[in-house]
Amino acid sequence: MSSRYDAMWDKLGLDLPAHDNLLKVLGQAYGDIYLGQKGRLRGAEYLDFVLSEVHGLRIQELLQAKAQGRHVVGTFCVFVPEEIVLAADGICVGLCAGAEIGQKEAEQVLPRNTCALIKSFMGFKLARLCPFFESCDLVVGETTCDGKKKAYEILGEHVPLHVMELPQMKDERDRALWRAEVLRFLRRVEELTGTIVTADRLSAAIRTVNARRRVLQRLDRLRAAIPPPISGRDALLVNQISFYDDPVRFTAKIGELCDELEERVQKGEGIAPEGTPRLLLSGCPMAVPNWKLPFVLESSGAVVVAEESCIGTRNTRDLVAEDGRTLDELIDRIVDRYLKIDCACFTPNVERIEHVVEMARALKVDGVVHYALQFCQPYTIESFKIERALRTAGIPLLKIETDYGMEDVDILKNRVQAFVEMIR
Repeated sequence: MSSRYDAMWDKLGLDLPAHDNLLKVLGQAYGDIYLGQKGRLRGAEYLDFVLSEVHGLRIQELLQAKAQGRHVVGTFCVFVPEEIVLAADGICVGLCAGAEIGQKEAEQVLPRNTCALIKSFMGFKLARLCPFFESCDLVVGETTCDGKKKAYEILGEHVPLHVMELPQMKDERDRALWRAEVLRFLRRVEELTGTIVTADRLSAAIRTVNARRRVLQRLDRLRAAIPPPISGRDALLVNQISFYDDPVRFTAKIGELCDELEERVQKGEGIAPEGTPRLLLSGCPMAVPNWKLPFVLESSGAVVVAEESCIGTRNTRDLVAEDGRTLDELIDRIVDRYLKIDCACFTPNVERIEHVVEMARALKVDGVVHYALQFCQPYTIESFKIERALRTAGIPLLKIETDYGMEDVDILKNRVQAFVEMIR
């Protein structure tokens, strides 16, 4: 990335030598994983540009908005209602949590056997490598697992932090708790921004976020074609970028990409030959720049046609109902929509198991790869029920447990290639 941003990064307090090294490593990885693909879409140029400028131009935009009086709210999870931030004229961005970065710093305050995602966001902050962290006026956490919950106690010593308590079940009492948390979050955002969230403002914000979900739903429908018109890697990248880029701009650009995909589908053109084994990737979220497993899968003779993940259908499946008129009605619509998310933190979690089987059947996949980060207990434990449900449905499953490091790539390739040969 150009050194023209060095003054901006220095002002944000980044460790410039370490940050330069990070960008070089990520640039090399991006080139190896993405730019060498054959038959990529013209619309992929937008994806390449956003990733090349994710720590540069996008940060510049955020700082310019802050200079104009707007506020930036950083999040880690799809449970944080972005609609409320937008309704208060704020900007919502995802935070860095997808690379083996700052591990030394993170392990000074966290046990080594903590999942890679938690160590990553702590490492990015403590090692001063994430300009999104440094641009935020507020960071929002959520109690989706005990590891995050305790890590936020430490993170709160370094950033202005608000933690939303997420219920672990979905009864009426749990809905009441979640509604109270959504209202508490709304009050915190109003206090931060100085802007009162009205029904009109919230209604407009709901339509903005729903429009982004709709274009991602359209992407999912198009990539389900046989043969698939886009690689799983590029589709994952689209979903990852949705957490960083301006929502209106993103929706327009991905709409253009979907137009191009539609042309391919009508012509019967695919990113891989017809007959290429189709995989559903299920499990833990994959934050930027966690591209290891999709690369391994697609360089082993398969193509990923969907993600049952927070960076996938779990984030886009459901819309917020737009029929609310009063502020209370709109809050209820938000509460109900977000409680439909089938995160592995819930117990029981029958919805997710049913969704995995339904998706596998509807997409005509040849197999499912269940991905869990090491030490992620909710998804690792839930994989046993997923395996049982898929076995009953006659759908092959490969369970993979890994982290962000590259040391196990050869082992993963051997396992994946054997699985692909079996289902072929």
